[in-house]
Amino acid sequence: MNTLTAGDAAPLFSLPDQDGNPVALESLKGKKVLVYFYPKAMTPGCTVQAQGLRDIQNELQQNNVVVLGISPDAVKRLPKFIEKEQLNFTLLSDEDHTVADAFGVWGPKKFMGKEYDGIHRITFLIDEEGNVEQVFNKFKTKEHHLVILNYLNNGE
Repeated sequence: MNTLTAGDAAPLFSLPDQDGNPVALESLKGKKVLVYFYPKAMTPGCTVQAQGLRDIQNELQQNNVVVLGISPDAVKRLPKFIEKEQLNFTLLSDEDHTVADAFGVWGPKKFMGKEYDGIHRITFLIDEEGNVEQVFNKFKTKEHHLVILNYLNNGE
């Protein structure tokens, strides 16, 4: 796994959103884009993480930040997650984990003694020019949104 770091150019991508419409990173130039990778919709950790981002949407918008949640879930699973949790941001389907590979977040994981390949819970803040401004990879899911806000407000 070769995870992108601050200063790297973000890989250009286009993925289907919860409605099956393509969303291209390039179309968001001029805005900051929070690209957060999560393992699976409607699981406890992913739900808490998404709820936190939902709850700070106003602050994110004030900072010109658009949120894109990316998982290997099928498109048809995403609207259920959005509806159930009343999410107010875009979810993208990366079923073949091509984008996760490009960002360096797909790799070996361990859970309950089993090893497998999967998404690592890492978030990237992409600047207005399309470069990685900040990488968030040390956080508890319930504090993810606070770590993001702290960075946006204090640069830490």
